[in-house]
Amino acid sequence: MRNRDDTKLGNLASRDTRSAEKRILCYALAMKRSSAIFLQIVIVLIGICVLALMLWEPHIEGRNVHATLFEIYFKDPFLAYAYIASIPFFVALYQAFKLLGYAGQDKVFSRAAVKALRTMKYCAIAIIGFVAVGEIFIMLNDSDDRAGGVFMGILVTVGSIAIAVVAAIFEKNLRKAVNARSKKDLTVGEKRPSSSRTMNCSPPRPKS
Repeated sequence: MRNRDDTKLGNLASRDTRSAEKRILCYALAMKRSSAIFLQIVIVLIGICVLALMLWEPHIEGRNVHATLFEIYFKDPFLAYAYIASIPFFVALYQAFKLLGYAGQDKVFSRAAVKALRTMKYCAIAIIGFVAVGEIFIMLNDSDDRAGGVFMGILVTVGSIAIAVVAAIFEKNLRKAVNARSKKDLTVGEKRPSSSRTMNCSPPRPKS
């Protein structure tokens, strides 16, 4: 009888331990999701601010003081080039938004995350190329603020190089980790708990 009571107490203690571990894991997962959502909001705000700045900045240029909207946006080839060159920037922001979504869902070690990092790397390289051509355009044409344009181009180039290098490093390491996990799953053939599996963190329903 005493052994049976000890077994029941042991089972209850083990069940309480598993329940506590589950609550801790659920709390950590909720914190990770909230952090990812917060960073996604920051990325959206950055995109909105940059877009608003690109649309507003031509109006404050000295040569556009008395110009109409049509003349500002449709008679300046460099402005059209700048808008085209900004496409890789917004694509990179979107990929960063998706990557944070994978992190919030605990799906970082996936081929989709590797693809997002690769796309961010290519976007950064494309921005560097667009900026280089833009710098040549500024140097060959008469401009009221040539030094400011060159300085901004240098800043954007340095930032893009840093992003390209970081994205390339993370992509390489993440791709190795994903390939190693896939090979291990195929070789061993065992069903391991996937990090992408969602955990049921909802409270138990009361019995009717």
